Amino acid sequence: MGQWLERNIIEPGKLPLLLALAAFVLTFVITRVITRMIRAGKGPFGNVKAGDLHIHHVVPGVILTVVGGFAAVAGGRHGFGSAVAAVVFGIGAGLVLDEFALILHLDDVYWSEAGRQSVEVVVLTAALVGLLLGGFSPFGVDDLDADEQQNRANLISTVTANFLFSLIALSKGKARIAVLGVVVPVIALIGAIRLARPGSPWAKRFYRRRHRARARSVLRAYHHDRRWSGPRRAVQDWIGGKPDPDPPRSLEHR
Repeated sequence: MGQWLERNIIEPGKLPLLLALAAFVLTFVITRVITRMIRAGKGPFGNVKAGDLHIHHVVPGVILTVVGGFAAVAGGRHGFGSAVAAVVFGIGAGLVLDEFALILHLDDVYWSEAGRQSVEVVVLTAALVGLLLGGFSPFGVDDLDADEQQNRANLISTVTANFLFSLIALSKGKARIAVLGVVVPVIALIGAIRLARPGSPWAKRFYRRRHRARARSVLRAYHHDRRWSGPRRAVQDWIGGKPDPDPPRSLEHR
């Protein structure tokens, strides 16, 4: 079955990547469905506990990721073993990244506003793996013809330039564009030449005395966030569930 898929549907050697991506996305979807049912008090599911200790699903996720990763390295890119390792790795990665915000904050922020970061990371990871599966290669190496591939200096300069563009985009506060730009060079270039977001390292360094640039940066960020924050939050709520409202702040007695 695997050999038939590689001959007729996907490029040779990419079946493990396809299986890992499918297992990753399916695990995330199933996990979110179960956690939302637990949150609503529906169904037979409940939190896993050892005494008073709540075992988060990132724990089995780490174990499965380690097992699947080492098995994939040992098993190569072909055969039944590599397919099983890819599925195990994808399941583990799905469980881990579903609680990425917990790892980042070292706190149970799953249903808080900060928990949205987990959904963003999962969506971004799935998009990047999908691009790689579709034929894109990091730093645009696939865009080079045969003569350019033989020119090592040309290849190195292309990789270096795109990496610098991605770093500039990252320093301008455009993390998503920077990550996607590693795979699609044009995106990195766009992120590098556009205005930096206010508060980013680039803005603090280069817009400190450029009042017009700083004002344009603030205005553009305001319009961008006003236009896209609502739809982005709606999509995140649909995918991962709506976060709990922040508790009201108590008034200080004077």
